Amino acid sequence: MARPVDANAGFTLIELIVTLSIVALLLSIVVPHYTGRVSRAEEAVLRENLLMLRDALDKHYSDLGRYPEALPELVSKRYLRSIPRDPLTRSSETWLVFAPPNPGASGVFDVRSGSPATGSDGKPYAEW
Repeated sequence: MARPVDANAGFTLIELIVTLSIVALLLSIVVPHYTGRVSRAEEAVLRENLLMLRDALDKHYSDLGRYPEALPELVSKRYLRSIPRDPLTRSSETWLVFAPPNPGASGVFDVRSGSPATGSDGKPYAEW
């Protein structure tokens, strides 16, 4: 036997508005924390990658007495397994490389991020 259809079944407009406002309130609390954590995690990965690259550059210099001509040389000589990705540009090709301050020296002395953005400390990532 079929049940009779209740004409008043369902949600009222007030119930829907209250539910949606609760969901919007919860989202307004959670989303800023999520985006802040993602940017802090990217900055932590950038610091670690810069430390690893600079350490490999220093080891190359102490072993061979010169800086590598390019970053792939660190991989070919096994100072690194691979060139790490810049977490901000999501590419391993966007690292900014700097020559040594000595006028007669050549090679890669330092690396920095190729991102034009600014970090949470107010400094551009390209200055880290």
